[in-house]
Amino acid sequence: MEYTVKSGDPEKQRSACVVVGVYEGRKLSPGARRLDEAAQGGLSAILRRGDLEGKTGQTLLLHNPAGLLCERLLLVGCGKEKDFHEGRYRETFTKMAKTLAATGATEAVVYLTELEVKGRDIAWKLRHAVESVEMALYKFDRLKSHKTEKKRPLRKLILTVGKRSELAAGETAVRQGLAISAGMHLARDLGNLPGNICTPSYLADQARELEHQYGVKTTVLEREDMEKLGMGALLSVARGSRQPPKLITIEYKGGKDDEPPVALVGKGLTFDAGGISIKPAAAMDEMKYDMCGGATVLAVIKACAELKLPINVVGVIPSSENLPDGDANKPGDIVTSMSGQTIEILNTDAEGRLILCDALTYTERFHPVAVVDIATLTGACVIALGAHASGLLANNDQLARDLLNAGKYAHDRAWQLPLWEDYQKQLDSNFADMANIGGREGGTITAACFLARYTKKFKWAHLDIAGTAWLGGKQKGGTGRPVPLLTTWLIQRVEAGAAK
Repeated sequence: MEYTVKSGDPEKQRSACVVVGVYEGRKLSPGARRLDEAAQGGLSAILRRGDLEGKTGQTLLLHNPAGLLCERLLLVGCGKEKDFHEGRYRETFTKMAKTLAATGATEAVVYLTELEVKGRDIAWKLRHAVESVEMALYKFDRLKSHKTEKKRPLRKLILTVGKRSELAAGETAVRQGLAISAGMHLARDLGNLPGNICTPSYLADQARELEHQYGVKTTVLEREDMEKLGMGALLSVARGSRQPPKLITIEYKGGKDDEPPVALVGKGLTFDAGGISIKPAAAMDEMKYDMCGGATVLAVIKACAELKLPINVVGVIPSSENLPDGDANKPGDIVTSMSGQTIEILNTDAEGRLILCDALTYTERFHPVAVVDIATLTGACVIALGAHASGLLANNDQLARDLLNAGKYAHDRAWQLPLWEDYQKQLDSNFADMANIGGREGGTITAACFLARYTKKFKWAHLDIAGTAWLGGKQKGGTGRPVPLLTTWLIQRVEAGAAK
């Protein structure tokens, strides 16, 4: 999709389609009022007939509207004006995009960007307009043999601003929206691919593709390399699989040579059957999404490269499968992590923390200024927060606040849970330094407590995305979260540095 930013009056637009909003109660948005005046009250007359009340999700497409220069006019319901918030704004663009895609229009001039969202400026509105449209039009059909749907004709959207002085900020916002959307598309594609295609080797190939496209530095450690480093926790998980494990490192160097990087560590379990502690058969197919943390790292690096952000970022992705086998981990086994700490494996389905702990120790060599790990780690987080917020735990309050604020701006929100020392005793083991599970109570927190034992040398935050990285049911598929949160966080770090 091509996006341009423009200022101009709606009644003067000679376009295949002009899009304006209508609030509940048939109240016209400012752009719609201008069009109504030009049409000598024609829009008001149509609305009085009852074809559109202005409720959320309603649309009305008019062809060759009398008195106007456009070929089509799309009216989009916005709900109650006093209740119009960030989520409703994005929903409005989603509905618009899906409606336009079903028409014959090849382009549209959009005045929904004028809708008032409390506390948000035109840059926010344009960026989220782009992201919402790109999300709405995303399709994953590469593995279908018959693609019967016609190619959507919509190719160009012109997003409007009220003043010419807003054009520069608007164009920057569009670039950011496109880069984040490109990252989200990558993350969704990887999450939606089945485990027989998206293997650890496939993830490594995707990292090498980023190297080819953007010049980032990609390194892939093989089993033998990990054995030399003493990554006993990661390697123990891979023992049950015929797919060789990989430790993937991607270095994006947009900042100064001597500037310490931000590190992103993503769980890359390309399929998780639970190992010997095997999962129930129902919905086990969804365990192909257990690599969404690793996909997020690749996606954020891609977004940084698209934006040419002046910051150094290193991504570390431990990747393997977790399957039952004669050589797989058994409950009661004890393994030694790269840090030298020993772990009693009480549940082989708590494997994500085993591959992450070695990756976190490995990350120390980059001397990062901050580390964020991203993982579909616990079902307990889904129970606690559902699909709306990612779980956030951190050993540094400022880092946690920055991530929470970035999530609010990105509308990709997180919720902070406590990382108190009180929970650590749940990981006590009679036979090793720690157990890999802490019981049913506070499962998301004790999982983070486990990881915290490997992050004492840097500022660290953990994002549990088990509930946000994919949707189940009829909408089954990857969401691309938390790519917007993390990319926004990096953009804001750059902006904060430039302001000093």
